[in-house]
Amino acid sequence: MVTLTRPPCDEGVIRGLVRPDRTAACPPDVRRWTLVATILASSMVFIDGSVVNVVLPTLQREFGASGADALWVVEAYALFLAALILVGGSLGDHLGRRRIFLLGTALFAATSIWCGLAPNIGTLISARAAQGIAGALLTPASLAIISATFTEPGERGRAIGTWSGFTSITAAGGPVLGGWLVETASWRWVFFINLPLAAVVFFVASRFVAESRDPDAGRLDFVGAALVTVGLGGLVFGLIEAPVEGWGNPLVLVALAVGVAGLVGFLFTEARVRAPMMPLGLFASRTFSGTNLLTLLLYGAFGGALYYLPFNLIQVHGYSSTAAGAAFVPAILIIFGLSRWTGGLIGRFGARLPLVVGPLTVAGGLLLMTLPGTGGSYWTTFFPAVIVLGVGMAITVPPLTTAVMGAVSDRQSGIASGVNNAVSRTAQLLAIAVFGIVVAGVFRGQLADRLDGVPNLPPETRAAIVAQEEDLAAVEVPAGTDPAVATAAREAIDGSFVASFRVAMVIGAVMAALSALAAWALIGGRAAAPAPVPATTPAVAD
Repeated sequence: MVTLTRPPCDEGVIRGLVRPDRTAACPPDVRRWTLVATILASSMVFIDGSVVNVVLPTLQREFGASGADALWVVEAYALFLAALILVGGSLGDHLGRRRIFLLGTALFAATSIWCGLAPNIGTLISARAAQGIAGALLTPASLAIISATFTEPGERGRAIGTWSGFTSITAAGGPVLGGWLVETASWRWVFFINLPLAAVVFFVASRFVAESRDPDAGRLDFVGAALVTVGLGGLVFGLIEAPVEGWGNPLVLVALAVGVAGLVGFLFTEARVRAPMMPLGLFASRTFSGTNLLTLLLYGAFGGALYYLPFNLIQVHGYSSTAAGAAFVPAILIIFGLSRWTGGLIGRFGARLPLVVGPLTVAGGLLLMTLPGTGGSYWTTFFPAVIVLGVGMAITVPPLTTAVMGAVSDRQSGIASGVNNAVSRTAQLLAIAVFGIVVAGVFRGQLADRLDGVPNLPPETRAAIVAQEEDLAAVEVPAGTDPAVATAAREAIDGSFVASFRVAMVIGAVMAALSALAAWALIGGRAAAPAPVPATTPAVAD
């Protein structure tokens, strides 16, 4: 490993112990390469949160995975990423941010190999959980390193805007590349593409990123980490398995009870320990509470509803994996192109206005997603909705990042950014599980009604179709069915999924609108606009 012979910039600045105007700042080449390393590392985490959705239909077919299995491939990763991201930030404060950053990079590469070599769906789910732990080390370290390297507030704001834009566009390219790899090679290469990125990150970080710590960091909150992991894990397990096993199943009931107890215990612990991983006192600020409530609702809507978009495109509309991966690229390009400009909106208009307009625009985009049926050109069906969603998120993300951090003191900026990132991850984690219940329920009811309208449908064929209802749009009409009957049954299956997809989009739109209401009620206007400071931008592509 190549190491630095001396710190690339003054340790007083890196540790935040002295004012930037009293010492030397990091040289331009150090700042530039530090930004490269953090962008690539964060992109790996974001890519593996988004690219897998394109792969799920293939996994269902290759492994014979159910809809619940597909959910677990996403949720196992999201669970540990959400639950441990604050612990990852604390480890960096104690042990050194560069050290944890490099450890997270190495672990992410190793777990990506494990995912790519998985022989069955159970192994893949376990590997994804381990990959989420690695991501929980990488993500907070990336933004903490940027904060330590870019010391001037304006410079920090530009660096964060650049980080946000490039990680977004890199994450956007992931599903496209992933879809192409699925078609031309294997879904396994979706995970192997992390290896060259990790190698570049490791080399650049070793050469240019300076070590930094927080000398005032308290003790690690292992009890809180254990309780939040158990709490979220219990809830997610119960929510995913309930549609399959039934709400009265003892295992489901125990899991939900353990989940609630774990989260209650987490809040109880955080209110009493000396150095909590999530200081509840931060929420005394109305702006901090409002921005995190907005994050919870908006990212829950965004992640939960759009989880089903690739299934709709591939299994109902017949898109290739590459085309499905590319379908959302226009939105990411808009976010990338506008992020630096929208980052300045909070200085001109305050936090409230963009954080009301942005989520309302997202709500409009989700409602546009309800218009397509089972056919039609992408350009007249999903494209308009994708454009509106991109504009909405571009308006929202940079001002949200700045508002979160402006609501707390500079000394609390690191933990505040971690809390907001954890909230966004948790929102998507729980929303995907909850939306799964809604989509499965609507699909089941619609399928029963629509199959009643299929003429000459043999009872045994109907029974075979209904037996697969957990697979949603992946349900297959039994071989040997009369072609006319098979066509009508296929239309019933596709129509049932589209109906459930529309319900998910409407729920997402309502949640996005409620997030705008939260911003209007709780976030200060122009007078309360904070100065740009570093934050952890929630992953828009997850």
